[in-house]
Formats: sequence, C-alpha cells, structure tokens
Amino acid sequence: MNLNRLFSAMALMVVMCGLALIHVTSNRQSEIVAHSSHSQVEDSAGDFEIRVNDDGNYANRSQNFGELESSSTSRETMVLMNDPNINQNWGLAQTDAAKAWSVTQGSKKVVVAVIDTGIDVNHPDIRANLWVNPDERRNDKFGFRGDIHGWNFVDNNADLTDNHGHGTHIAGIIGAVGGNKIGITGIAPKVSLMILKYYDPKSTSNNNLKNTIRAFEYAIDMGADIINYSGGGLEKSPQEEAVIKKAKEKGILVVAAAGNESSNSDVKGYYPADYDLDNIISVTAIDRRKNVLSSSNFGVKTVDIAAPGNDIYSTLPRDKGGYGVMTGTSQATAFVSGVAALIKANNADLRAPQIIKYLKHTGDVEPSLASKTRYKRKINTYRALTILDQGMGVTGVRAENTASMKSSQFSSERQVAETSVGNEGSISGFGSALLNHVQKTNSQKRIAEKPARAQGI
Repeated sequence: MNLNRLFSAMALMVVMCGLALIHVTSNRQSEIVAHSSHSQVEDSAGDFEIRVNDDGNYANRSQNFGELESSSTSRETMVLMNDPNINQNWGLAQTDAAKAWSVTQGSKKVVVAVIDTGIDVNHPDIRANLWVNPDERRNDKFGFRGDIHGWNFVDNNADLTDNHGHGTHIAGIIGAVGGNKIGITGIAPKVSLMILKYYDPKSTSNNNLKNTIRAFEYAIDMGADIINYSGGGLEKSPQEEAVIKKAKEKGILVVAAAGNESSNSDVKGYYPADYDLDNIISVTAIDRRKNVLSSSNFGVKTVDIAAPGNDIYSTLPRDKGGYGVMTGTSQATAFVSGVAALIKANNADLRAPQIIKYLKHTGDVEPSLASKTRYKRKINTYRALTILDQGMGVTGVRAENTASMKSSQFSSERQVAETSVGNEGSISGFGSALLNHVQKTNSQKRIAEKPARAQGI
C-alpha cells in the first residue's frame, strides 16, 4: 500500500481533533515536537502533520519493568497537540505523554474531583473540560443550589472563583483542553473536572479539614472516579480517614500529595497520603534531572511514586496572567491524577487498587529515587497504558515483552510502615506554591485551628 495514501487517510481521521501524528525514534525525554535526521515520509493537511520513521523501537531497550528486555520491535506513534505553549511544560515530554495520547486522550466520562482553591470557570483552556452536574436541580433540595461544576465549601455556595491560582494550576495540569490551539494541554486532554473549593486565602472563616471532608463526601456522592488532593498535614483525622474509606468502598482512587515538609514520611507521617488504605497513592515531586525536590517529603515505605513538580507551566486565573509556573508535590500529584484518568478512560472497570498497581509498577526506574520512594520509579504515562498486568494492556492488546513477568510484581498492598505520630507542631498547608501566598508562621495551618481538630471537626 502506498504510504502517502495510508497516512493521508489517517490524517483525515484526526483533522477534526486538531492533532498531528508523529512517528519518532525512541527517546524517553524527547520533546513533544520530535525531529529526526532519518528519511521520512511526510504529508500534511490543515493544522496537523504526519511523520513516519521506521527506526522506532520502544521494546528493544530495557523496560525497567522487572529488568526485562525484548528483541521484538514496535513502532511508536506520538500525538502532537496544536496548543502553542505545550513545550513549556517539560513534564509532558519526560513522562512520554505524547506517545500515550496515541493510545487514548481520555474521556469526558471520567470524572476527576479537584479539591483545591477553586478555578477560573471561564478560562478558555479549561471550561470545555469542566464537569457538568447532571443532577444539579435535584441537589438544590440538599443545599447545593447551582452546583453546575462543583461546590464552594468555604462560603457554602456555587462560586468557584480561584482567589489564589493554585486550583486553576492543578486543574490545567490534569486536564487543560488539548488540540484547541490555545495555551497548553493537560495530561488528560479529555476529562471532566469536578471543582471542589475547600480553601480561600481571602476568607476569614476557613476550616480546611471540615471543608476537605465535606468535599470528599460530595465527590463520592456525585460519582467521581478520581479525587486529586494536594492538601495534607502532620496529624491524622479519624473523620478524614473514614471518608476516604468510604471512597475506597466505591472504588474511587485518591491521589494525594506527599507534602512539602522536606521530611521523611517514614518517620513523621503526612496525611491523607499516609493513611493505610489501598485506594491512596502518595506522590512526591522531582525536577528535570529526576531528583526529588529539597522541599518534598520522601519515604521508602510511605511514598509511592515521583512525578514532575518543579517549575511546572500550567493555567492560572486570567486576572493572574492566564498561565504561569508553580512548584511542589501538588503539581506532581496532578500529573499522576491525569495519568490515572487516561487509564480509567481505557478501562472503566478498573478500581482504585488496580489503577494504583499499574501506576506504581510501570514507571521508569531511577537510581536517584532509590532512597526516596518505595518503588524507585517516576511516572511514565505511555507505559502505564501499554505495559500492564500479566502483559495485558488496558486496550486489551497483549505486550509480548511482559510475558514472563511474575504476578507478584503487581502486589497492590500498601505496606505502610507503622509510624508514631506525636502532637508536635501544627498542620502544614498544601505545598510551597500555596504557602508562599499565605503568611508563614511556626504553626502553619491546614485546618482552621489545632483545638478544632482535637474536637474531632
């Protein structure tokens, strides 16, 4: 078959999505736009371009997945979004997002609840991916009048205005609209973002723990598949743990930040990331060199995986410039939530423990993470979608280079170390990006006041 005709036909299939398919040589850290000196067959139409290169050989190099190698060959396809600032988010290239998008770009049926500072609901790079409540009128009688895209638990209304910027930034990393010729794209270009506001720097009535618990309850009741939570603190809350157990019963995945205390979570736990529940995955942050940030928590028994978290470019409220960079485990957590959304889009039947084991065991092994995380891995979007349990990908295609893997490699047990949590200190906020906005004291707050937590609020 004439290759030009074949790929022209493929081009017509994706033109409505504003995408380009690129076939490149294997390079784990290749830029989203990849160029090669090898001969190419090229075609173009409209806003996309197709490049074919027969040297792609992903399976030939060590998969870092049980230290397996294979002599089989495969052809890699990358999807290039036409969003003009996509390359400013270095984490997309480092996690092989463009190759993952050739498998799936996500689904609006997958709902990710973002418990954060709210969002700019009219941001042009986000609004098309906002969750729309199918039961908004029904919810009126329960006190959630007008909860079209989520709820503001600070002021108890439907105003989701982001007065900080953190929530908009996190939402953009997870699911900024892809292929719309605007700004950037999220890890999951197609997704439904449920916005649950639990903190507002302008409010004098913040009770962050109570708001967090209520936000979790809302997400569970309204059918979220994944809950992204950047918050956390050094003290446990029985009520918080209970509501996450409730999420577990529904199969809901909770992606939680490991925290920005520069501390070993094996010694001093950070919650909710360190609750002993198999529907929670704890995420720390790395820089471009794949080193854990000096501000990020770590732990070989408590922190599951690493993801990009330094100077991450994403959406901001339009009155704060529309786009910008932030740093912290919050940003890393959003990367993992985005990958989880892609996995869920390809297999709606997967529950939280199954998604977690795929995330943990398909990442890239990095020597720099050996003393920092349990599995020594950073997230890899493409591998999470294509190299899965017993060689079966979420697409239903068996990957031959995983045929000899042992089933024990997919243990989903958290094996969280027993920790002794004292009463020293207070509760930290959800990351340096947010805390830089709030005046720092020796007793930084995650909840309203420490006495309120002692009362079980």
